[in-house]
Amino acid sequence: MKASRITAVGLVAAAGLWILSGHLIPHESGESKAALRIGETKAEKRFRVAMIETNVVSHSRKLMLSGRTEADRKVVVFARTNGMLQELRVRRGAHVKKGDIIAILSDDAREAQVMQAKALFEQRTAELEAKRRLLATFAIAKLELNVLEAQHKAAEAALATAEAERERGIITAPWDGVITEVSEVGTSAFAFAGKEIAQIVGLDPMLAVVEVSERKVANVKVGDMAEVKLVSGPVRSGRIRYVSKSAVPATRTYRVEVELPNADNVIPDGITAEVIIPLQPLPATRVPRSALVVSSSGDIGVRTVDAESKVGFVSATIVEDDQKFMWLTGLPDGARVIVQGQDFVREGNLVEPVAAPVAAEQAQR
Repeated sequence: MKASRITAVGLVAAAGLWILSGHLIPHESGESKAALRIGETKAEKRFRVAMIETNVVSHSRKLMLSGRTEADRKVVVFARTNGMLQELRVRRGAHVKKGDIIAILSDDAREAQVMQAKALFEQRTAELEAKRRLLATFAIAKLELNVLEAQHKAAEAALATAEAERERGIITAPWDGVITEVSEVGTSAFAFAGKEIAQIVGLDPMLAVVEVSERKVANVKVGDMAEVKLVSGPVRSGRIRYVSKSAVPATRTYRVEVELPNADNVIPDGITAEVIIPLQPLPATRVPRSALVVSSSGDIGVRTVDAESKVGFVSATIVEDDQKFMWLTGLPDGARVIVQGQDFVREGNLVEPVAAPVAAEQAQR
């Protein structure tokens, strides 16, 4: 009996100690082990980003400016003498050549003055010839001959003046062009001197006029070629013929004129035009527009990933905007630029870089 009691007491004591060991001795449960494995998995998993490898190439920049066309020559034709508008031979929109008659002013007095001056000139000419014959026989003094020669020259000048006044009644085109305006003064008007008869615009050559900012005007040179795209569709090439040395005070911009051949008169005056001026090439890198980000300090650039898969930031300068892509300077050759996921990571993060889709790579090339 005594031995049985001792055995029973020993078993009870052993069971109690085993139960207490679960509370007194710490150990890992199944749930804690599972949580630890999940935490380790999360710690090992990195954010996946898509990147492209960029190359620095020599990029020919283009300066694109919006402007307008402008006729090289414009003139308002005025009447230089009085008279009635007898005949107007042009209409608005008519093409004229240099010397074509635009209008005729009628005034009988001008023709009469020509006839009178011509008669006086013929009289002085006959008198001078007769006196010269007499001088050969010493019948008159030489001084009298000098007086007749002066009178003859005065008569000749009077005839030229009368003929010039008559010619002023015939108004002609000073050069080739198009009539854009014609006089609305009635034909009964007599005092026509100083009144507008017509307006002529010379369309060949035509000018494409743009305003260049003070920061870029130094890159524009007289004699350089430029491409002009008209809003109506045609594309022409021309040469820069003028770069202003004086800025417009209100805008601080400089006028630039591109001369365009327009023998067919296809380019109208005053139409909207886009002028593309090639600039000197410089080393640059092409990246998608979406890759651009702004750093915490406010700098514009791109996020990159190095060989250790660590995210970095490179500040860049925009050289040219090519719609879907941007040309930048400041990126090292061979930089791996993040093009997808760059907004979800920060400098110093470890990421899982993968190559961008094939389409992006092809576009990069």
